[in-house]
Amino acid sequence: MPKRPAPALALLAFSSLITSLDFTIIYVALPDIARDVGFSDHSMQWVVSAYAIFFGGLLLLGGRSADLLGRRRMFVLGMVVFGAASLLGGLATTTTALIAARALQGIGAAVLFPATLSLVNTMFEEGRQRIRALAVWAMAGAGGLSLGALLGGVLTSAFGWQAVFLINVPLVIAATAAALPVLHADGPRDRGRFDVPGALTGTVGITLLVFTVAQGPESGWTSTPVLGGGVLAVVLLASFLVIESRSPSPLMPLRLVRTLGPVLAVIFVFGATMQNIVYFLTLFLQNVWRYSAPVTGLVFLSLSLVIAVANFVAERLIVRIGIRTTLISGVLLGAVGGALLAAGMIADGSYWTILAGILVYGAGMGTVFPTMFAAAGTGVAEHEQGSAGGMANTAMQVGIGVGLAVLVGIANAGSAGLDGDALRLASADALRTTVFVAAALTFLGLLAARLLPRTVDAENDTTAGETVAAA
Repeated sequence: MPKRPAPALALLAFSSLITSLDFTIIYVALPDIARDVGFSDHSMQWVVSAYAIFFGGLLLLGGRSADLLGRRRMFVLGMVVFGAASLLGGLATTTTALIAARALQGIGAAVLFPATLSLVNTMFEEGRQRIRALAVWAMAGAGGLSLGALLGGVLTSAFGWQAVFLINVPLVIAATAAALPVLHADGPRDRGRFDVPGALTGTVGITLLVFTVAQGPESGWTSTPVLGGGVLAVVLLASFLVIESRSPSPLMPLRLVRTLGPVLAVIFVFGATMQNIVYFLTLFLQNVWRYSAPVTGLVFLSLSLVIAVANFVAERLIVRIGIRTTLISGVLLGAVGGALLAAGMIADGSYWTILAGILVYGAGMGTVFPTMFAAAGTGVAEHEQGSAGGMANTAMQVGIGVGLAVLVGIANAGSAGLDGDALRLASADALRTTVFVAAALTFLGLLAARLLPRTVDAENDTTAGETVAAA
């Protein structure tokens, strides 16, 4: 426990708020970005996928960098890169420039996120203290979702979509300035070396994998770039596993993969399904129901408030019933909530037809998010927390990129050549079907969560009890 935990945790929570703020701000602004910059219905996914590809591809390297080079140092570097990318995004006038800015944002986030998560996991003792800190961190993220939804609508309407990027700049400056006095200086670091061959093969392999899946529906699965990229991704990732098994200082210790395998599977499914539902809900609200950006923001505000409440409840559930049981409950809520949400997404519906879905789906999102990261950090040595955080976030970002590409292909099927009311009705059917598919696939996460050893619950209960007794 740090000497002054409150300011440090507040800063780390603020970091979570910044990254989640960017998430919902971008989604609400997507239709305006598409119209002004010139994205097609399919290529618009690259505003999201470019971020996910580079975020997911570099997270292992970012996590290992936090362990080797210092967590505070990587926190500051990630903030600076993220802020510079946000400035470039706000100034972008072409699709290429905007996608490049989003990719650079992903790089900054890949450095920032594992440093932030490993700081939370190392500053607070495993058990109730860490669970509470993770809950605060997750609740700040939910607050960012709420604020982002509102700001996305207000800023886009008042100043244009560019403002959703530029708002990050002063926030990043404030967080960077606070990092040096608030976070403890990096102490003696792990003396291991960078696994350069592993970094090259793993980073390029993961990046190519997500690119291939994202590009397949647009270019065709048998096209040369897609086939070539897919084959090269498999070769590089196979080489990466061989290198990691032999490296004295691996980027991704395989023993962690064996330990965290079920958790990583849950996180991957969460990213591919539950996390992506918001993308299609945004399109439905604005393209089918013709909601303005501010009204869309208000819908997301209600969702984010439910997520925030669920974050609060999840902390107590973890202590009472354990990580495994809480995670299973959250995934089940997410799957059922997604199905309810899809059932209410009808062309002549309204906010009231999706309200039940928002409540249940939001409860699932808010329960799963802090719990899966608590599971990913449980039982991991302090000097490997950065690597564990990088692996967990790699699973989520790769899941987002892969899942979004597959789901976009479903959503765009059958709408070619249509316009006017026919296009609106076809879009309503396609988006509703897409969310139903995402909800059904969420049950795969339930199967993975059940593979978690029951000892996770027992160990958590014992640790929490010892912490309470010590207090």
